[in-house]
Amino acid sequence: MQSDQTLKSESHPEVDSAWQTYKRLLVYVRPLWLIFLVSFIGFAIYGAGQALSAKWLEMVVDTVQRNDYDQRWFLAAAVMGIFILRGLGAFIGNYSIAYVGREVIHRLRTQVFERLLLLPSHYYSHKSSGELLAKLTYNVEQVTEAVTNAIKVLFREGLTVAGLLGYMFYLNWKLTLIFIAAGPLIGLVVSMAAKRMRKLSRRIQKSVGDITESASESIKGYQVVRIFGGAEAERGRFEQASLHNKRQFMKLVVTQSLNTPIIQLLVALALSALLFLAMHPDVMGSMSTGGFVAFLTAAGMITKPLRLLTDITSIVQKGIAAAESLFEVLDEPVEQDSGSRTLERIGDIEFRHLHFAYPGTDKEVLQDICLSLPQGRSVALVGRSGSGKTTMASLLPRFNDGWTGELLVNGEPLESFTLDSLRSQISLVNQNVVLFNGTIAENIAYGAMAGASETAILAAAEAAHVTEFVERLPQGIHTRVGENGVLLSGGQRQRIAIARAILKDAPILILDEATSALDSESERHIQDALEEVMRGRTTLVIAHRLSTIEKADIIVVMEDGRIIEQGSHSELLEQQGAYSKFHILQTDTE
Repeated sequence: MQSDQTLKSESHPEVDSAWQTYKRLLVYVRPLWLIFLVSFIGFAIYGAGQALSAKWLEMVVDTVQRNDYDQRWFLAAAVMGIFILRGLGAFIGNYSIAYVGREVIHRLRTQVFERLLLLPSHYYSHKSSGELLAKLTYNVEQVTEAVTNAIKVLFREGLTVAGLLGYMFYLNWKLTLIFIAAGPLIGLVVSMAAKRMRKLSRRIQKSVGDITESASESIKGYQVVRIFGGAEAERGRFEQASLHNKRQFMKLVVTQSLNTPIIQLLVALALSALLFLAMHPDVMGSMSTGGFVAFLTAAGMITKPLRLLTDITSIVQKGIAAAESLFEVLDEPVEQDSGSRTLERIGDIEFRHLHFAYPGTDKEVLQDICLSLPQGRSVALVGRSGSGKTTMASLLPRFNDGWTGELLVNGEPLESFTLDSLRSQISLVNQNVVLFNGTIAENIAYGAMAGASETAILAAAEAAHVTEFVERLPQGIHTRVGENGVLLSGGQRQRIAIARAILKDAPILILDEATSALDSESERHIQDALEEVMRGRTTLVIAHRLSTIEKADIIVVMEDGRIIEQGSHSELLEQQGAYSKFHILQTDTE
């Protein structure tokens, strides 16, 4: 008894969760209730047409038995009318439910994408791009099946079954009760299969994400794969991901393939019992020959819609599993924009005893940071990789939240300002340049700057020395750059990113290894442009090259998340400390 109760407590939450997920999915249908109702009416007409087919057969048999051939005109016209009715109902139902389904998917897909644009940086650190793309493509299509095909089958076949059962009750309620006695057994089989299919569907969706991730990484890094002989390893990784997907899918096919014949066997048992008992006088009652034939025909016609109704279990379970993964994204907390004030001007920026650890970790990557960034001055962050330089720079645009201590702008807490107004005051050029598959002009005048004039874009391009290579391109500044600027060199991509920052003309500039991808000649040109764009702006520079560091007003040396030295270039050289050693090493290298 106790084990039964334990089993119920374990199984019911999963069933309830699945039902809650599906109900939440159906909420998207609510604004389209009128079209949904039209679909229901269309399938109701189709189901009535099925029942009328059985009635028509009864009339034909009785007419032939009575030799009443004068009815042939009516019966001939009736069969045409029934088929026209069924066809019209099927068209109305199919078209309407398809419209509802695609509208639901469009809304759901755009909501998920909009949510992804608002999620904090640490979410992307724990999710691969392949997994997220699989959610927007494969998983959304699985939801389409659950919303469109499943409901279409449910309406069309469900109403057909209801119409045929109603007609069977009308003919002989005793025989109908015998037929539906197999219902509980069918329900048990469907329930057991549903649980299994939902679990397998989750695994399939995860495996699709693994396939997308493996393929995406190999395609993007094809040069590294080929140079370092990684083709065999990548082939093996992709093959394993695809093989895992195949195995999970075949397990689902086995469950589906066993589910259908078992249910058909139960229906056949019900039909055989029906035929055996129908010959008994007490059961047969006063049914006519036509009525008896029509009853058996209706019972036979029910088997196909019943089979299709059981097939929707797998579709719904796949849709529920897919919807769960999408709702997981929609339920993820977005960036916290608790600020209520608009940042209109930039004064001094100050870090006071600031500590920071990434969410889900205990290790502090920034410890007791105390630093002042005077308005209009440049501050260079120097240190080994992993010393906390990039993390520190990421706090200014609030890509990461959750620090302790204070981070002040104009003497006010940074988090008191709205994210939009804060980020509108910041330009960013980082080491991993992000370009979009558009033209050079579109990449310079990106986002809020999309309305910039071509004159302003060309001026920014000139300042960043973009025009040097643009003049040699066939379409000039309107040349397309390919996915992530694949058609350009690393130095050319970097210059476009610098031109983008110049065009924005923001009072705060963050340069994270902004000249790392440039050759020496390009760097000399860009250094002049950067000095111009840095003038009068509060600039935070992360760099290793002396040419960038030496001219900074303040140099901050970091180690293991702490500031160990700070001062001007000459002051730090006099201290003969960590910066001095770094400077000697860089000088020898260069």
